[in-house]
Amino acid sequence: MSSSTRELINLPPWLRPSIGKASDLSTVQRIIKQRGIHTICEEGRCPNRGECYSNKTATFLLMGPTCTRSCAFCQVDKGHAPMPLDPDEPSKVAESVALLDLKYVVLTSVARDDLSDKGASWFVKTMQAIRDRTPDTEIEVLTPDFWGGDNAAMQQRQRVETVTQAAPACYNHNVETVRRLQNPVRRGGRYDRSLAVLRYVKSANPAIPTKSGLMLGHGETEAEIIATLEDLRAVDCDRVTLGQYMRPSLAHLPVQKYWTPAEFERLGEVARSLGFAHVRSGPLVRSSYHAGEAP
Repeated sequence: MSSSTRELINLPPWLRPSIGKASDLSTVQRIIKQRGIHTICEEGRCPNRGECYSNKTATFLLMGPTCTRSCAFCQVDKGHAPMPLDPDEPSKVAESVALLDLKYVVLTSVARDDLSDKGASWFVKTMQAIRDRTPDTEIEVLTPDFWGGDNAAMQQRQRVETVTQAAPACYNHNVETVRRLQNPVRRGGRYDRSLAVLRYVKSANPAIPTKSGLMLGHGETEAEIIATLEDLRAVDCDRVTLGQYMRPSLAHLPVQKYWTPAEFERLGEVARSLGFAHVRSGPLVRSSYHAGEAP
């Protein structure tokens, strides 16, 4: 028996989601594949994609499927040069949103450190394309940190403000893990840079809800998780998601611990006690899972 097969068999029962109906899966997959666009559901092998596709929802992955960073937890393609931007991608995404009749859509992206503005304006273009086609659709963004270039900190703030000025329904940026584990887990990311993204959003427009998320299972302690939640509240982060890290392949970081549903429930209560307005905490929770629903 291979190591990957053994690992799958040994998953706790609470980490085995429904695969969804084949017909519902094929409807969403057909729409996105015909247009040559991407979803993080597929590229990241999200464990909830069966459920989400059955509900005809998806989180769109902008700027192609290849990331310029090399995070050790993520299934998204990496390690080679990304393709040039598809100038029709915003309209293709907007068309897909209309065909799927989405009332709430999440836009995320790979990191594109090769682009002059790191992709900030592309989020705005795609948001506008969706609004032109389906003006009542609410749009949440889940952005990278937009770091890079000369005067990187100043430029990061300007790029975050560019997206914020487009008035998303929610601005999400994930810290992913606790401060101590940032280097091994998020190669290329930095804890304080991520906190700065959320702080810049609130500085530009306090009315826009901000959101962040952590994946548990990398060896963090409960005290470190609580400290991270406190750091997020210190920058006025309104919403938080806590979910279990699941190893996508043997080339990725191994799982150090499977947190139980009871432990997730307890951490969720801690988050609520710290003042987060929306909290989703559970093994299969992901940052855009049921994003448009009240918790």
